[in-house]
Amino acid sequence: PATVLFHLLLGCELTARTKSYTFEVDAEDDSNHILALSMVCLTDGAKDECNVVEVVGRNRENQEIAVPVANLKLSCQPLLSLDNFKLQPPVTFRLAAGSGPVHLAGWHRIMHRGDASFGEDDDLSEEDEEELPPVMPAKK
Repeated sequence: PATVLFHLLLGCELTARTKSYTFEVDAEDDSNHILALSMVCLTDGAKDECNVVEVVGRNRENQEIAVPVANLKLSCQPLLSLDNFKLQPPVTFRLAAGSGPVHLAGWHRIMHRGDASFGEDDDLSEEDEEELPPVMPAKK
């Protein structure tokens, strides 16, 4: 079956009033979803205090785990690049300390399995091969 890729931009803001944001997909959706966090930064109105952002997800035993991914402070580290830190939905971003506002940016990749099937005689042209994203090795 053919694979169809979609890339969507993701953005959310965590504040003292809105301390968490959950990204989830429909349980009946059989597509493969990858969420990648690119950047976390303090935005206009942030105080000079420690702002700790956590990612809350589930491990292989389906237990909830929270991992701090950023500790931002206006005077010393107002922005952090996360180099497209990949996550599997559902995932929650939580402002564990500080009052923000903290902006999170990234992208959401959806890989659908199409109904069309390729026959043995079907060949991908060089153009099509160049459009497919490379498989990236896991970072240690």
